Amino acid sequence: MSEWLNPLIERGFLSQEMADLLGVGGPVVAILLVFSCVAVSLIVAKLLQLFLATWRTGGRVAESLELWRTGDVEGARARLLSSRQPVPSMVVKAMEAVIRHGDGPLVREEVSRQASQQVASLKSYLKPLEVIATLSPLLGLLGTVMGMILAFQQMEAAGNQVDPSVLSGGIWQALLTTAAGLVVAIPVVMLHSFLERKSERIVERMEDALTAVFTGPLMATQAGAARTGEKSTEHEPAAGGERRDHAA
Repeated sequence: MSEWLNPLIERGFLSQEMADLLGVGGPVVAILLVFSCVAVSLIVAKLLQLFLATWRTGGRVAESLELWRTGDVEGARARLLSSRQPVPSMVVKAMEAVIRHGDGPLVREEVSRQASQQVASLKSYLKPLEVIATLSPLLGLLGTVMGMILAFQQMEAAGNQVDPSVLSGGIWQALLTTAAGLVVAIPVVMLHSFLERKSERIVERMEDALTAVFTGPLMATQAGAARTGEKSTEHEPAAGGERRDHAA
């Protein structure tokens, strides 16, 4: 065990078993331990971010868009005005832009620019996790190669008096770094994929809601025209009956 770990053990930062593992694995295992701590912090922060971003937003956004389609502009804005979550806040900004400047190409471009900033925020922390998941097995492999080199150097130095236990001990110590790298990388890869998919779903909801804001007046017009057509169709048989009675 390395002497530099003794102060960490005395202060309670490391257990004896962890110190022994670091002493055997060397600096590579120490780096992987740091990677694991950073990955856990990023994963917890990302889970909290996504939870707060989606907490009870679906129903309010749907109600706001329904009010927007019916022409209740103030009611639609008031339903989401107090929210600071990504999707509701972008829906409110899109509504205010349409109210002030109408539905034009420049308005859509500006809303798209603001939405891109929200998307970048939702995708934060994912790139460091991807880097950790990629580097961890490579660092483990590097530690294994370095350990194998040292083991064969010891075997060469022993000459004809080679002790198989020395070689086997060096090999398992070298393979320890590969195992540590995989232990770090596998859960990080799985959680990165999960968090990335969750972020993509929020982005898809945002895009759908913003499209609904811009197409809301059109949908309301089509719905009104459909209702008008239904009413006229309902009155046609009565009008035809009156004409037949008059002819008789």
